[in-house]
Amino acid sequence: MQIEFNNRVAIVTGAGAGLGRSHALELAKRGAKVVVNDLGGAADGTGDSLTPAQEVAELIIQNGGEAIVSGANVTDYVQVEAMVGETMDKWGRVDILVNNAGILRDKSFAKMDLQDFQVVMDVHLMGSVNCTKAVWEIMRKQAYGRIAMTTSSSGMYGNFGQANYGAAKAAVVGFMNTLHIEGAKYDIRVNALSPVAHTRMTEGLIPEQFLKLLTPESVTAGLLTLVAENSPNRTILCAGAGGYARTVISETDGIYLPPGEQTPENIMAAMNKISDMAGAQEFTQGSQQSEKFISKAMKA
Repeated sequence: MQIEFNNRVAIVTGAGAGLGRSHALELAKRGAKVVVNDLGGAADGTGDSLTPAQEVAELIIQNGGEAIVSGANVTDYVQVEAMVGETMDKWGRVDILVNNAGILRDKSFAKMDLQDFQVVMDVHLMGSVNCTKAVWEIMRKQAYGRIAMTTSSSGMYGNFGQANYGAAKAAVVGFMNTLHIEGAKYDIRVNALSPVAHTRMTEGLIPEQFLKLLTPESVTAGLLTLVAENSPNRTILCAGAGGYARTVISETDGIYLPPGEQTPENIMAAMNKISDMAGAQEFTQGSQQSEKFISKAMKA
């Protein structure tokens, strides 16, 4: 079935370059009206210029689509509210939010200034929170919404020199996990994209011979899947170089220790059994863990 976005309104943050640009152009190509948001700063978040976002919007319009430009800083909720207000004034709804804006300030944790930790958290986590909060009630009232977070393998698995970035990218997964529960009855679906692509944020990190495989367009195909009308929900989709996979947070079955045996020595001795993936489950609500442990205790 062809995926189209006719009559849908999409906000894409960080849409002036790289993945965001690719996302915005493809959404527009498939019929969406697009808010091209970009502060226009460098990869580390410094500086600002509307020019990149304007170029993307002009390209969309030249190709017969509809687009408006926003220079809102996603870390400033007042600016984000104004962007959403302008969108509502022009098109009367917001169907899709792509939280893509991001920066890098890589250093080993020992050498990292706490301000560099804070600003990365502010852009990736609070930027996603601010934009989501600004559209949440709109989506609830219209009983429709598709929201994509942008996570990373650095958040799920770790990467040297990216304690700030990894923490922020793990945090948006936790954000997604709760929003999918709260938005379900309003048909608000919330997913996360974990991309690998050749953009300015990956310059110098990936060998040159592989860069040509890592196209933004291959990642955008995954993003469009996550914001389609028949999208999945609470899915971490990994995409890059034509490869697509799902990351699943699962929990082992574990063990039960009766009172009197609940010691660190006994836990350490049973660590292999605790870590055994046989019978592992994917939980979709935190209460399922509590139910599992209580059930084990009751059976014992």
